[in-house]
Amino acid sequence: SPLASPQETLMGKYGEDAKLIYELQDQGGELLALRYDLTVPFARYLAMNKIANMKRYHVAKVYRRDNPATTRGRYREFYQCDFDIAGQFDPMIPDAECLKIVHEILSDLQLGDFLIKVNDRRILNGVFAVCGIPESKFITTCSTVDKLDKMPWEEVRSEMVGEKGLSPEAADHIGEYVQLHGGLDLIERLLQDPKLSQHKLAKEGLGDMKLLFEYLTLFGIAGKISFDLSLARGLDYYTGVIFEAVLLQQENDHVEESVSVGSVAGGGRYDGLVGMFDPKGRKVPCVGVSIGIERIFSILEQRVEASGEKVRTTETQVLVATPQKHFLAARLKLISELWDAGIKAEMLYKKDPKLLKQLQYCEDTGIPLAAIVGEQELTDGVVKLRDVATREEVRM
Repeated sequence: SPLASPQETLMGKYGEDAKLIYELQDQGGELLALRYDLTVPFARYLAMNKIANMKRYHVAKVYRRDNPATTRGRYREFYQCDFDIAGQFDPMIPDAECLKIVHEILSDLQLGDFLIKVNDRRILNGVFAVCGIPESKFITTCSTVDKLDKMPWEEVRSEMVGEKGLSPEAADHIGEYVQLHGGLDLIERLLQDPKLSQHKLAKEGLGDMKLLFEYLTLFGIAGKISFDLSLARGLDYYTGVIFEAVLLQQENDHVEESVSVGSVAGGGRYDGLVGMFDPKGRKVPCVGVSIGIERIFSILEQRVEASGEKVRTTETQVLVATPQKHFLAARLKLISELWDAGIKAEMLYKKDPKLLKQLQYCEDTGIPLAAIVGEQELTDGVVKLRDVATREEVRM
């Protein structure tokens, strides 16, 4: 999908986040925008190519006109790594697979303890409805609820009443629900809730959530998943299940402060998005997840820094070195042979480097071997191979 799209492709899909879209105008006066995520371009691609089912991953850059905290791995230009399943399938089977993939990735990266919060837009809208919120205010209320992980309920409540114009009673009523989190037991309890059980969509959402937790239990990952009614994900296009993975406090207390970066992955179901781009309004149900690579890198980097271990930045296997002057030609010939043989080799870009400097470079960068050619080696038709760590040498 192209980096810059016509503005109308992106507008009206992101709710309050739309103010973060980079808007451009080209020399011909055409109004364009830089992509904000990989989901909307994917939905457009499915609609334009009349694709009814597809499973794909996509790693690419996206852009947000934000005031980000670069120290915490948040930037205006950053990579997203997306996985999506598009197509008409039985409820919650693809959704469970998306969560399984997030669990697998976060476990393999060994980022420490994490939790995947799950909710459903239908349950959230049901909560708003039974609390007496008019439908026109669902989306703005949603983006306020979404701030509960960053600020206490008192502040969220005052934003609802002060800025969003909800009545204090309605806000308090919402508060009773959105502070709940748990597992299957909570789902069962809400299915019995006299008000929510009367709301058609909320009941549907809770039924699906129960199914989802059954599948997650079969996948063996339910222990890391929390049904959390405060999760709202402020984007407009979600229609059903929504989820977000957060890292919990790190094991070692002294770096815990600097390393806690919060959310590292998020996603959900967006069944209506493809239909927005299809001339006939043909819908393709979709569910997907997006992983923020920079945020994960910033944690891994801080880990390495805290542990003091040295990280190799290259995979070079051997440095071609010479002990005497005027041996550049021999080095160039030898390195060329090594490259042709598929061996990762380097040499210093100096005509006559000192041998000590070349060996020091190997130590600094962690190159394990040095291939040394001098006058004697050329005469004997051999190369002296030196193990940098043990300083052992063999002629070959």
